[in-house]
Amino acid sequence: MNATFFLSIFALYIVFLIAVGWFVSRRQKSGDDFLLAGRSLPLLLTVGTTVATMVGTGSSMGAVGFGYENGWAGALYGIGGAVGILLLGLLFAPARAQRFSTMSEELAHYVGDHPLVKKVVALLIFVACLGWLGAHILGGSLYLSWVAGIDLQFAKLIVAAGFAVFVIIGGYHAVVWTDTLQALVLFVGFLLMAFFALDQVGGWQGMLAAQPQANTSVPLMVGILPGISLALVIAVGVLATPSFRQRIYSARSVSSVRRSFYLSGILYLGFSLVPAVIGMCAFALNGELENRNHAFPFLALQVLPVGIGVLVLLAGLSATMSSASSDAIAGVSVLVRDFSKRESQAVPGDGIRRSRWGLVVVIGAALGLALLSDDLIGYIGKMISTIMSGLFVCGLLGRFWPGFSWQGALASLVAGSLTSVLIMATANAYWGNPIIPAVVAALLAGVVVSWATGATPVDKSGRELVDQSAA
Repeated sequence: MNATFFLSIFALYIVFLIAVGWFVSRRQKSGDDFLLAGRSLPLLLTVGTTVATMVGTGSSMGAVGFGYENGWAGALYGIGGAVGILLLGLLFAPARAQRFSTMSEELAHYVGDHPLVKKVVALLIFVACLGWLGAHILGGSLYLSWVAGIDLQFAKLIVAAGFAVFVIIGGYHAVVWTDTLQALVLFVGFLLMAFFALDQVGGWQGMLAAQPQANTSVPLMVGILPGISLALVIAVGVLATPSFRQRIYSARSVSSVRRSFYLSGILYLGFSLVPAVIGMCAFALNGELENRNHAFPFLALQVLPVGIGVLVLLAGLSATMSSASSDAIAGVSVLVRDFSKRESQAVPGDGIRRSRWGLVVVIGAALGLALLSDDLIGYIGKMISTIMSGLFVCGLLGRFWPGFSWQGALASLVAGSLTSVLIMATANAYWGNPIIPAVVAALLAGVVVSWATGATPVDKSGRELVDQSAA
């Protein structure tokens, strides 16, 4: 495919997204409108933006590449993501009733709104947003550099600029509407690719015959424990990722967000085998790719007619941009609401202006992270284990255990991060990634320290419960 032709189509696609984003967001008047779409998203848009983010960089680049190298293990990404979003709807949808604006507000609320916990959590969440955003920029750039034959670092600049423009102009309204449109492109593109790829390799049996035996047997080539670790790290990522919490806070109601997450989880679970099939078909056609992350664009260029190939390649880039735009909004929410003490509504439109400048800072910082890495799945696994294992435990214990203390929250955050770093330095090959020991260490630290320090119970409405024994 001619690189100039594809880049021209991509540019027109970005212009279309910018136009849609501007149109749906032109009546924004406040920071809440810009960052949370007025807290009134209906079920359809919540499903659309959730699915688009889940069928994102990890599925289009990471899971396909993992399937190329490890066969059916490529489905573990989708299975973990589906479990994560179903549990998120079951366990945390009631947070919508509290009118939180950021995940740091939610987690601090569980320990009596302790200011130190809120500051530490805000910092970790901001770093997590940058980490996810960097992963999406990295995934899209690996994709674009292969398709267009351009330098990887230059491709990172193009991808970052591509989604930055429509997000900065339109805010969260632009994100959810463009995500919903991109979700349609994603599903159609992925299914078309799987269909044509299977036809090219001689059907299901031809695909399986070309695989190493370890890639299609149980246990899979990656091993049982590393396989569980991969599925778990993705599930924990969903449960602790700020952009998914953003969907809870912006939904119309608790019931609406819960139904949308259940529907998204079921759709994603059904989708989970598709990236593995695509990766295995790519291996059947060419088992000598230097970089497994090139499996998806390689297949699109090899097996599809030009018109469908362009659609599929745009679907891959849509995956990265839809995920990136959501994490950018989550990151700037923390920046302007948790790190800033100014009243965003003091001047009409001030919250929107500050949010737009915040997006420039967030996307620029994430681009800096993406410039330092070129391994997508490894990047995601390490980032989730180190930054988000403690956040996941804080949310879980805080939501369901009244005895969770602010000291226990800090202990969970520290223990999860330190354990992750230690495992990466000593036993990462055994575990696959550090998520299991990191979560266990965070859980134990939170429980032990909370028991030792005690806590003032807080009910679900946020009011401190009266200690009757002291009355």
